[in-house]
Amino acid sequence: YINEFIGAKRRGRFFLLYEVIFPIGLMCAGIAGYFLVPVYGWKAMFLVGLVPAVLMIPLRWWLTESPRWLAAKGRLEEAHSVVRDLERAAVSEGKTLAAPATSGIPPVAERRTDWRELFQGTYRTRTLTIWVIWFSTYLVINGMITWMPTLYRDFFKLPLQTSLLYGFITSACGVLASICCALLIDRVGRKRWYVAALVLGCVPLLGLVVLGIDTVTHVLVLVSIAYAILQTIAFSLYLYSAELYPTRLRALGTGCGSAWLRLGSSSGPLIVGFVVAGYGVRYVFAVFAGILLIGAVLTYLFAIETKGKTLEQLAP
Repeated sequence: YINEFIGAKRRGRFFLLYEVIFPIGLMCAGIAGYFLVPVYGWKAMFLVGLVPAVLMIPLRWWLTESPRWLAAKGRLEEAHSVVRDLERAAVSEGKTLAAPATSGIPPVAERRTDWRELFQGTYRTRTLTIWVIWFSTYLVINGMITWMPTLYRDFFKLPLQTSLLYGFITSACGVLASICCALLIDRVGRKRWYVAALVLGCVPLLGLVVLGIDTVTHVLVLVSIAYAILQTIAFSLYLYSAELYPTRLRALGTGCGSAWLRLGSSSGPLIVGFVVAGYGVRYVFAVFAGILLIGAVLTYLFAIETKGKTLEQLAP
């Protein structure tokens, strides 16, 4: 939805500065848990989660429809009205509008959404590649995050409040890394960033394999570094996924890709339990590093670069 409103030049920066609210939300959830769970129990967190859900009910009425979607449906006057309102708002703030420029891309006849198109032509490779990135990133990142409180409490015998504090520290590292990613991704590029982050994310995990988990400090520092690096991928995948598909497929392609987020997130804890029971704690980090390396190789081979290109250039 946001991608369809933003121009190509600073699309990544604008989108991701908005998306930073996601890791900030995770960090705030950690703060709430730190203060509420020891006193009121875990059920209090569900009441906290109810607040934004209620706020969304009136806020949704402020949203306007995507002009690209309206144009694709032949509702040109409505699309023009949305764009005209945006232009008026910019002018009223003292901004100077650039002269309209034609894309040079011939118009495509309206086509209905067909899920099979995700696996046809150029979109087949894009679909399978983005699924790999979604799955591998979230398998590792959620596998670590859901397991760490248990590791802190059961292995290092830390009190509950200290375990929650360490979780907050890890989330805060993710917020700082996400802001850096938002400011830099339009310069670096999506593909280059993802390949580098998947490879660099392996380094602290392999460090835990080599060093072992002899001290809680080693674990906290290295896991926080790995989480921060991988969080830059996790929170920006909605940006990248939406750039890979045309308007008729954008919501479907992004939704199917993010479904692999759920599968990866649920697989992570299962893998942790299996590896810990059969091989020991340190080998969990080795498995996670191996998954990231596979993701890095496939991303390098098959992902495309999208920075600086209009959505119509990327996906006609």
